[in-house]
Amino acid sequence: MTITRRDTLRLLTGVWATGSFPGLLSAESPKRTGMGLVLYCCGYRRRWIQREKPDFDLFEPLTFLKHCESLGAGGMQAKLGVINNAGVRQLREYAESRNLFIDAIVSPPKDAGDLSRFEAEIKTARAVVVQAARTTIIPGRRYERFKTLAEFREFEKRGRQMLERAAPIVEKHRVPFAVENHKDQRIDERVALFKHLSSEFIGACVDTGNSFALLDGAQEAVEALAPFAFTVHLKDQALQAYDDGFLLGDIPLGQGSFDLKQMVDTLKKVKPGVRFVLELITRDALKVPCLTDEFWDTLPNVPARDLARTMRFVRQHSVKHLQQVSSLPLEKQVKLEESNVFASLKYAREQLKI
Repeated sequence: MTITRRDTLRLLTGVWATGSFPGLLSAESPKRTGMGLVLYCCGYRRRWIQREKPDFDLFEPLTFLKHCESLGAGGMQAKLGVINNAGVRQLREYAESRNLFIDAIVSPPKDAGDLSRFEAEIKTARAVVVQAARTTIIPGRRYERFKTLAEFREFEKRGRQMLERAAPIVEKHRVPFAVENHKDQRIDERVALFKHLSSEFIGACVDTGNSFALLDGAQEAVEALAPFAFTVHLKDQALQAYDDGFLLGDIPLGQGSFDLKQMVDTLKKVKPGVRFVLELITRDALKVPCLTDEFWDTLPNVPARDLARTMRFVRQHSVKHLQQVSSLPLEKQVKLEESNVFASLKYAREQLKI
């Protein structure tokens, strides 16, 4: 299918007139799943719309929530920022009337001067009645961003201090603050951090794919983080070996390498009320150069058996082809992105029963 200018204008007319976002791949109203969408699932769609209407933002909270609903999702994870009382009431009432959940995305307070910004965003999250406020605490991927273990430890310390600043505020407003395992800390390091903080309101956004890049087992990471889970980034991964390690590609749920049913069952058993959000970023596969010396500069204490287990799993689940995205024109990127999202929502509804 080719997305034409006429398609674009038809979509935008519907957006402006009704606030709805008809699917590009189907004229039928999709069936609902309880799984939400993180805004990163829809980056090409946002860019495509802004090409025709530069001042229109798909990621404005109520707009994005309506978009998620139109695709058949059960909620969203999005940046709320600070919203005035009328906007909060409108967003909360819309979500409640349609049984949609909301996760906020909130950056932690980087220093004392950032506390007022942080508390204002947490107040908005509380007023909207979010499931959790998701965050990250260390920039970049550990094996790409940092050159030495000492450098990583310094940023790890800063991340801990940000959470120590955040703790009194999220505890005061009773907003669960969910720290994503973001290819930064290994699971034993993240669990130790949660135990150090010992806060009822600081826990995990469990990402089911990220820790594999640090040679933690896929299911093992889920089991270790499940007791701390406030929300879940559900993703599947396609794997392929290459000379320096392996490639890790976001893929529609059920089409990758991980046992998602086991992961979901584990999380539901430990945290029965937790809601799931799809984080499927349509992009080229990421390189995990775990067979290079540089990779080990920040991971010197990882057991050899973890590398062996990871590479064995990659060989057993290797695919011949991975999605190539960056070379496509925007309209084909949008098409692929939306196809990935629809396939994942369908799998979540029919196979994962969420």
